[in-house]
Amino acid sequence: MADHDDLSPDSAPPWDEAPAERDENTADIFGEAPAPAASEESRPVVETPPEGEKGDAYTVLARKYRPRTFEDLIGQEAMVRTLANAFSTGRIAHAFMLTGVRGVGKTTTARLLARALNYETDTVKGPSVDLTQEGYHCRAIIEGRHMDVLELDAASRTKVDEMRELLDGVRYAPVEARYKVYIIDEVHMLSTAAFNALLKTLEEPPPHAKFIFATTEIRKVPVTILSRTQRFDLRRVEPDVLVKHFDKISAKEGARIETDALALIARAAEGSVRDGLSLLDQAIVQTDRGATVTSAVVRDMLGLADRGQTIALFENVMAGKTKGALEGFRALWGFGADPAVVMLDVLDHCHSSAVSKALGPDALSMPKEQAARLAAIGAHTSAGTLSRLWQMLLKAHEEVRRAPDAMAAAEMALIRLCYAADLPGPEEALKALRDGAPIGGGGPGGGVAIGGGSGGAVSAQAPMIMVAPGQQAAPVVASFDDVMALIAAKRDIGLRLDAEQYIRPISFRPGAITFEAAPGAPGNLAGRLVRFLKEHTGQPWLVAAEGGGGAESLMERQKREEREALEEIKSDPFVASVLSAFPGAEIVEIRKLLTPETPPLEPDEEEG
Repeated sequence: MADHDDLSPDSAPPWDEAPAERDENTADIFGEAPAPAASEESRPVVETPPEGEKGDAYTVLARKYRPRTFEDLIGQEAMVRTLANAFSTGRIAHAFMLTGVRGVGKTTTARLLARALNYETDTVKGPSVDLTQEGYHCRAIIEGRHMDVLELDAASRTKVDEMRELLDGVRYAPVEARYKVYIIDEVHMLSTAAFNALLKTLEEPPPHAKFIFATTEIRKVPVTILSRTQRFDLRRVEPDVLVKHFDKISAKEGARIETDALALIARAAEGSVRDGLSLLDQAIVQTDRGATVTSAVVRDMLGLADRGQTIALFENVMAGKTKGALEGFRALWGFGADPAVVMLDVLDHCHSSAVSKALGPDALSMPKEQAARLAAIGAHTSAGTLSRLWQMLLKAHEEVRRAPDAMAAAEMALIRLCYAADLPGPEEALKALRDGAPIGGGGPGGGVAIGGGSGGAVSAQAPMIMVAPGQQAAPVVASFDDVMALIAAKRDIGLRLDAEQYIRPISFRPGAITFEAAPGAPGNLAGRLVRFLKEHTGQPWLVAAEGGGGAESLMERQKREEREALEEIKSDPFVASVLSAFPGAEIVEIRKLLTPETPPLEPDEEEG
């Protein structure tokens, strides 16, 4: 150890002395040989990561590509045009109401409005919608730290006291900017008392205050608030516009995504730009960097059924091929497709077939091969059949959504659809019956078809039931009275009572009965009459109920005849005198006296 007395004021401190020489081969106290000092030439070179690969937090696409100017807003050209005209003429409202579905840009538009109201540069000293050049206040407003632009969430400030506290600051002038702007998001969450507290200020605000409201539930906003604001309805963005927008963003991100995959994302977004960008963000990382994201990958990511397979399923349904439809659905189920989504796809295919029938296949926004297949279905199917199928699919989709076993409900719906696909409509059935052609349908095996009215929907008021032809039976029914006589002869008491009470005949010919159902008629009356006639005549019968124009039912006719007979008796002078002589007397019953017939005399008795 060095002696401290040897230190002099002129000597260097010990920490500045050169280190003592030591043997290279001597281990240190940890048992390892010291590493040689690295020279400048031998030091490793640390490369700076390229842009986009730094350790910074990742910004999702929905935030990274949030519009910074009004020109960046997609699908809202009408609103931008209105605002531009209002700003150019100086007719700027004091309050704005922005409404629309989620993700269409309500909050973004509110922030752009706040920037436009307070826009100021070296050359521009007034409100402007041209935000291409960043103004004095733009950066602070974008980052949410401008003291004159207050962005609030109504869901966390629903009470009236909080609203009053907020409005107390309205009367004070802005500190830096031109206007004090209040952005209230989800304004429909405010309580009734909070809305009432806002009314007076909103009706007569100070000239330096502007209000911008945003909501997804415009119906929950009181009309008193709506009447004091300028309302803008932000529309859903069309799928083709979204596809172009997503394609540009994918190119900027260096990602390769098929156009069909972008179309699937746009369709799943349902008009919401934010939802679509979130799905695009998810789709980009589905494959390795540099690889192409295919539509199959996106379909698997979204849990969607293959559109080509659902079109094949729809083709089997329209052809009445129950086996093929069920096998196709089970294949989709095996791939993880949601039964409700499958039914929704079939609904979409039905709609596309009807549209292509009216406007042509070019009107469908889908690949040409798929559009051609759906157009072929529309070309070979009547508009009435497609309309009836649409109604049945709507009911089937609701059943699948609510059923405890969605797969079983979907299969039963497909069986029902296949069964009804090749059934003739009411008009075709009547024409076939008139021409004497057999009435078939109902898929393989035939059977009973139930339709209704002019629209073909099943209803208790307008049922129409057709039965398959059978063998001829002995009874011949030539009139509706013969039908009633046959019912009486077969002693079907329930059918007889309902037929006498509720059937108002319109027309009758062998094999077809048209009637008007009286109020209160049971919904299965036509079906019971068809089954009865089929059983006892052996012939096909078509029974249809129409809205009006029928004659009296038997019971109505009997009651009318009784009233007429009663009036006739009352008009008799003798009966009228009796009724006047006994006030309060009334005729309770009318009986017809049977006149005994005199038997004809025998010839020998006449001679005698």
